[in-house]
Amino acid sequence: MMWFKSKKKKKDTTIDPALNVSDKLRYKVANLQGVGARQRQEDSFTLMNALDEEQYDENGLMFAVCDGMGGMKDGKLASETAVASLRQFFADMDRRGRIAEQLKTSVFKASEEVENLLDGDGGSTVVVGIIYHEQLYFASVGDSFFYLKRDGKLYRLNSEQNVCHERYLENIRDGVFDPIECRNDEEAAALSQFLGMPGLSKVDCSVRPMQLQKGDVLLACSDGVGGVLSEMEVLDALNYESGEQACRELEQRLVEHSKPNQDNYTALLLQCL
Repeated sequence: MMWFKSKKKKKDTTIDPALNVSDKLRYKVANLQGVGARQRQEDSFTLMNALDEEQYDENGLMFAVCDGMGGMKDGKLASETAVASLRQFFADMDRRGRIAEQLKTSVFKASEEVENLLDGDGGSTVVVGIIYHEQLYFASVGDSFFYLKRDGKLYRLNSEQNVCHERYLENIRDGVFDPIECRNDEEAAALSQFLGMPGLSKVDCSVRPMQLQKGDVLLACSDGVGGVLSEMEVLDALNYESGEQACRELEQRLVEHSKPNQDNYTALLLQCL
């Protein structure tokens, strides 16, 4: 586990005045990763500027979880390539520019790099976040999960991009509000968007930054965690004061489910103090 605190600095006048600027936060980070029932680990993750206070104060913090897709060419290489691309973007990012737009563009670029490397026959999901001046920007593609725990409640910040979700949205537009039809589809869990696919068209991303506050807990995880545990199970785990204990609790609950086909699982947890 790691914790760090940003130094006080003058208010950045580029921040949206409609957002309340809180006192400077400090952060604790913990992580969880396991192979599950698979033969090798194909998830990748990264956390930048977690140990260098000066770098965080000047350039912010980035975290990402990428889940390489099984059944396609080299999921591990796909997720590692996506992580490397996002790390390079963060290093080069224009902090005075529109961070949300840059982050979205970086995800498309990461997809292109995976596609070019694996000839369109490999893929990865992604959930990526940037914290800059106590404000959160995030983006995702695929079915990885991004949660916020605030004031004792759990919120899913991103949406799944799979056949079930896409067809459910289509049904809503057509006036059909029953999700059962979509869930019973044999291809319900198939991804409709993923990094590395030819013609990636949608990135789920924040348009405006979210002001973080003391007590917030962020959890970015692959579907090996979010797709197995219920939201109540996740919330119960995040109620632990220690991030390390929260991660141990998440893993213990995965073990208790004892899924014979348990996927690789990866999670990054960040506490705002």
